[in-house]
Amino acid sequence: MYEREGDGLPLQRRARILVAGTGSGSGKTTVTLGLMRAFARQGLNVQGFKCGPDYIDPAYHAAVTGRSPRNLDSWMTSGEYLLEYFLRSSAEADLSVIEGVMGLYDGKEATGLTGSTAEIAILTDSPVLLVLDVRSMGRSAAAIVLGFQQLEPRVRIAAVIVNRCGSASHYQTVKAAIEAACGIPVLGWLLRDSGLDIPERHLGLLPAVERGELEPLFDRAADLLAEGTNLPALLQLAGAAPPLRHPLLLPEISLAEIPPFGNPSQGGTSAEDYPAAASGCLREDQPAGIAETRLPTNPAPDLHLSGGVVGERGAASERPDQPTTGSESKAGSHAVSPNSHLPIPPSLASASHEPPVHPIPPSLEPAGYRPFLAVARDAAFNFYYTDNLELLIRAGARLTEFSPLRGEGIPPDADGIYIGGGFPEEFASVIAGNKAFLNGIRSAAADGMPLYAECGGYMVLARSLTDRSGNLHEMAGIIPAHTVMQERRAALGYREVTAIRDCLLLLQGETLRGHEFHYSVMSYDHGEPRNFAYESKGRGGSQPEGYVSGNVMAAYAHIHLASYLPAAARFVAACRAYHERK
Repeated sequence: MYEREGDGLPLQRRARILVAGTGSGSGKTTVTLGLMRAFARQGLNVQGFKCGPDYIDPAYHAAVTGRSPRNLDSWMTSGEYLLEYFLRSSAEADLSVIEGVMGLYDGKEATGLTGSTAEIAILTDSPVLLVLDVRSMGRSAAAIVLGFQQLEPRVRIAAVIVNRCGSASHYQTVKAAIEAACGIPVLGWLLRDSGLDIPERHLGLLPAVERGELEPLFDRAADLLAEGTNLPALLQLAGAAPPLRHPLLLPEISLAEIPPFGNPSQGGTSAEDYPAAASGCLREDQPAGIAETRLPTNPAPDLHLSGGVVGERGAASERPDQPTTGSESKAGSHAVSPNSHLPIPPSLASASHEPPVHPIPPSLEPAGYRPFLAVARDAAFNFYYTDNLELLIRAGARLTEFSPLRGEGIPPDADGIYIGGGFPEEFASVIAGNKAFLNGIRSAAADGMPLYAECGGYMVLARSLTDRSGNLHEMAGIIPAHTVMQERRAALGYREVTAIRDCLLLLQGETLRGHEFHYSVMSYDHGEPRNFAYESKGRGGSQPEGYVSGNVMAAYAHIHLASYLPAAARFVAACRAYHERK
């Protein structure tokens, strides 16, 4: 599994294939799921990855493979973190299948690769399986593939699967044309109207996935892929992917160098009002703003969260499967991160779109008590990146799950609370009726317990939530505002958020990266203080966003903790401090 070069850095082999499309709707999700299930049937341990900030497709991957959902994002995280995360997450898999987003070259820029599937293909040095919709074309299919080959020489398109063929003879025509003009094999095909349409990404998918209702769809995709695709050749192509060099690790974070914010012994902090600004914001398949974001849903990762605690001796609390290379960085000049005094390798410093590179230690855990962090998790609250949860564990937290929809309140041993995004508006009456939950978070906030909420969680902390039918539901009332659902999308896109004031995750001026996707708007009561958490920068400019007061922090942005690793450590440190004084 491991080789070494002259510089001593380990080379690690990973069988992998990246499934990309010529555009959204080309069939890459169908092909991805079919291949995952087909290879899993052969007894292979398959790990799925999704490019970009998506929760729905990773939920499919987890259902098909039985492994944790994983995302790879080349804008929210640095290239070094992305590679380390990929190597660590795929260490125990026989095969990794990476599903692209939108078209292969669609991303954040009109003339660059930032945030695109192509950028991730380059970072992971993965062979690309291009999925092409060949409806109503013959030899023209070859011209399309040839153009994709020539646009970016660093992207290695290794094979093609053609989708929506009219007949076997149609397949033979496009296969011969592509192979003659492009010099790469066409390894398989799918018929048009084969009953493989993936359901629209919507709320009902999470329960449907959990109940196994999509299993027939996954099995049919596998049957058709196995029938029309040269699976041995594809597996050979994946196994021939070049070995990857494990990224050079930077020095570990010293928690002693991370100052806490405020005074944990006091319930709140005063801050001057920040000028209000019009809410701006974000839809699927909108290349100018974000790598395709779908309405998310996310089954529990294999962190053993369901019905228990993880982090002390759980499978995710330690990752011994990755060798480290020491803490020394390469000699030479270094750029300096604006968020810390840690060096950035010169090879990465020139990539202006990347967030600062920070340490990726095997564990961020300090000595001492490991606080319990209560994570709300059910059909209403399920938008969590697996590595965000893992980073909190590595920072020293023990995660304990609870479900507001099942009538549960805050776990009694909680030292902090994390309420992620989801669909609270669809379950607003159930949430409003769970007094144990609402009273629990009110009491926790009043007592100074660290409470972090994003998107759906942010909505629940408001005084009320008005659903799409116009029904008003009482919520926690911690934030002096009201949430109203609307038919038009309110926000979609990448965000870089900068702390306006010291808060649970950041000190003033520090930044995180993430994305927004929501249909609600938050309106504050007249005369109430506007204690914004962030200055949020997106495609449409900057504006203040979120709410912070004492140990309470909430916002619409779904942040990625890997974009600034000290944020995870700071959150856990606040939970530990609360435990020590309660």
